[in-house]
Amino acid sequence: MNDLTLVIPAKKEKESLPIVIESLKKFNSKILVSVQQDDYETINAIKTLDVKTHIQKGNGYGNSLIEGINACETKYFCIFNADGSFEVNDLHKMYKIIQSKDFVYTSRYEHGGGSEDDTIITLIGNKIFSKLGNILFSLNISDILYTYLMGKTDFFKKLNMTSNDFRFCVELPIKMHLANMTYESIPSKEKKRIAGKKKVNAFKDGFLIAIEILTLFFKFKIFRKKVIS
Repeated sequence: MNDLTLVIPAKKEKESLPIVIESLKKFNSKILVSVQQDDYETINAIKTLDVKTHIQKGNGYGNSLIEGINACETKYFCIFNADGSFEVNDLHKMYKIIQSKDFVYTSRYEHGGGSEDDTIITLIGNKIFSKLGNILFSLNISDILYTYLMGKTDFFKKLNMTSNDFRFCVELPIKMHLANMTYESIPSKEKKRIAGKKKVNAFKDGFLIAIEILTLFFKFKIFRKKVIS
């Protein structure tokens, strides 16, 4: 798996990030941590570890991922959160599938999946947005807001991602689907985060995500021509 970069967006994760990085060493993959310049505690927590640190030029979760993935030099990338909630053993399954697909998603809501960190609000929100994406864009994704995914780096760079915040979660699968890229989804179990709180504001970010889905829908015909050309 040395042709894979694990991209870790980190914000105030000094307690959990070193533990997460240690758990990933066995995969022989490159690790890139994308972090804001003023997040000194997180940066200091990993400065002695064998990882590449990318200092964000912009701000936000989506921006951290866009900059981090665009900085990847490997054939594949995988988004891996810094809070310890992702199941590391799913990496082998995703890597096997990515050999024949362009993207691999994971889902907490497929048979065999689950979550120790979901709340009733985030559960309902995920279900609604996943259903909306499936209806409006004919997606086949049951957990559209879960960003534990793997993809081909060059294919990601073709999508011209722009969302600096959590709208990234829906922009990626929608643009990927409109560009006729192939994908598959597997069940995964989300673990309780090691430290810290959710950085998602359920109502504010939920509103922005809904607007993003509808905006892409109304731009569908124009956008589709632009992506395919």
